[in-house]
Amino acid sequence: MPKTIVDYVLRFTGKHQVGLAILSIAVFGLSAVPLELQRRIVNTIVDHGAYGQVLWLAAAYAGVALAEQSLKLGLNIYRGWVAEDAVRTLRTKIGDYATLGTGVGGNLGQSASDTGVEISMILEEVEPIGGFTGVSVSEPLLQGGILVSVLSYMIYLDLRLALLALAFFVPQLVFVPLLQGAINRRAQSRILTKRGISGGVIRAAAAALPQWQWARDPIEQVFSLNMGIYKLKFTMNLLMNLMHYSAVAVALGIGGWFVLEGRLDIGTVVAIVGGLGKLNDPWGDLVNWARELSVVGVKYRLFADAVNRTVGTGQPALQPA
Repeated sequence: MPKTIVDYVLRFTGKHQVGLAILSIAVFGLSAVPLELQRRIVNTIVDHGAYGQVLWLAAAYAGVALAEQSLKLGLNIYRGWVAEDAVRTLRTKIGDYATLGTGVGGNLGQSASDTGVEISMILEEVEPIGGFTGVSVSEPLLQGGILVSVLSYMIYLDLRLALLALAFFVPQLVFVPLLQGAINRRAQSRILTKRGISGGVIRAAAAALPQWQWARDPIEQVFSLNMGIYKLKFTMNLLMNLMHYSAVAVALGIGGWFVLEGRLDIGTVVAIVGGLGKLNDPWGDLVNWARELSVVGVKYRLFADAVNRTVGTGQPALQPA
C-alpha cells in the first residue's frame, strides 16, 4: 500500500475526487450570493423601497438557497459512496489475506496476536481511513472556497470592519496546531493499545482463560486516552467559539457606531455579521478536516505498515478501481 493517506487517496480514488471537486466549486461559488441579497433586502426595507422589489429579492434568495442545498445534497451522497466503497475494498482485501492464510501480522494461523490485529483492522480501523477518502479533497476545497468567497465579499463591503472582526481568527493559528498535536499522540497510543486488547482476547479464548485481569490495565489506558482526546477537542471548540462571538461583538459594536455616524448603511453591518456566521462553520469544518487528516494519517500509517509486512514484495497490496 502507499506510504501516506494522501498517496492512497490519489491513487485509488483520484477520478472520483475530480467529480467531488467540481461539485465543491459549484457550491462555494454560490456562498456569497445570499449575503448580497440579504443586504439589498434590508437596505430596501430601511429606505422604504418598493415592496415588489423586496419580493423579487426574497424569491431570488430562496432560489439561490435551494440551488446551493441541492448541490450540497449531491456532494454529500457522492462523498458517502466514495467513502463506503473504500471501506468495502479495504475490508475485502484484508479478508482475502485471511483466506490465503497469510495474515496481516505475518502468519495468521500461528499467532493469536496477529489474528487480533486483523480483527481490529477489519472491524474498526478501516472505517476512518475509508471515510476520509470521501472528504479528503472536496472538504478543503469546499470550505476553503467558502472562506475565500465570503471573506472577499466582506472586504469589498467594508475593509476596516472586516479586518477588525477577522483579527479574532488569528489566535486560532496558534492554539489549534498545539492542541491537535496532543490529540494525535493520544490517538496513536489508543490504536496500538486496542490492537493489543484484540490480540489478548484471542489468546485468552485459545487458552480457555476465565479471568479478565489481564485486560484491566489496557482498558483503563484506552479510557484515559479517550478522555484526554475529549478534553483537548472540546477545549479547542470552546476557544474557537469564543473567538467567533468576540468577532461578532466587534462587528456589531463598531458597525453600529459607523451606522449612527452615517458612515455605513445598516445592510452592510447585517451582511458583515452574516458573513462572520458563514465563516465560522467552514472554518470549524476546515479545522476538523485538518484534525481528521492528522489522526487518520496516523491510523493509515499503522494500517499500511501491517498490510505491507504481509505482502512483503514491495508492490501495492491493492489495485486501483
